Amino acid sequence: MSFDALIAKVEQAERALEAQERRVAADVRQLKSSWREAWTPGRIVVAGAVAGFLVGRARPLRIADGGNVLQMVSALAGLFAGGQVQAAFDEATQAAERAEGNGADAQSVDAEQAA
Repeated sequence: MSFDALIAKVEQAERALEAQERRVAADVRQLKSSWREAWTPGRIVVAGAVAGFLVGRARPLRIADGGNVLQMVSALAGLFAGGQVQAAFDEATQAAERAEGNGADAQSVDAEQAA
């Protein structure tokens, strides 16, 4: 197959891809439009009521009755707080070291200016 034939084949494939992209974009616009039109206020209320009923029937808080979840949450909160305390301590230490270094530099500059 010649080089010109390969170029023609690639251009044909590109045109086909662009046509497919235009069709997909049109389909997505149509889907969005029909989706929005389908959600009337009455349907939204009914869907919310059904979803609320199903969530209530699932009783998602029943796992918290045993206390294991609360213990895990409190342990994780303590771990997180401990990490924050360590980070704050490290930052304060670095700030103190910088302040000491700046203070020593300022004293040496004052001594040079006085001399």
